[in-house]
Amino acid sequence: MKKAVFPGSFDPITLGHTDIIERALPLFDEVILAIGTNSNKKYMFSLEERLHFLKETFKDESKIKVTTYKGLTVDFCKEQDAGFLLRGLRNAQDLEFEKAIGQTNYKMSGIDTLFFITSSGKSHISSTVVRDVIRNKGNYEFMVPNVVRVAP
Repeated sequence: MKKAVFPGSFDPITLGHTDIIERALPLFDEVILAIGTNSNKKYMFSLEERLHFLKETFKDESKIKVTTYKGLTVDFCKEQDAGFLLRGLRNAQDLEFEKAIGQTNYKMSGIDTLFFITSSGKSHISSTVVRDVIRNKGNYEFMVPNVVRVAP
């Protein structure tokens, strides 16, 4: 069984995330959406809300598993018997940042990272931008799945 892990904070999930996930699905038997927990980080949405957003967005997709993890992502991948990590790239800065992490992960574990370039018209979307728009009471609905649109 070919498994991939798509790790992130998903605070909140965006249409950029869903684009990567949907494009990866045909390549794998299972895609694990893994919310990394970090007690030092302040999130806009609770862990329960973020789990709900992911589960609801992909409720009709049997190949997707949603879970949480602590610690190193590569250790989680080994626990799940997943041989691949998925990451999205919006721009050159993402490439440089993700490349270093991907190379480190491979050196530590032999787990490959697959990079997906965001689809046209989605490279401006990030959870950071969505959170800022929400905080300032702007229209964020065009950047997130329907389930997130009920958020405060």
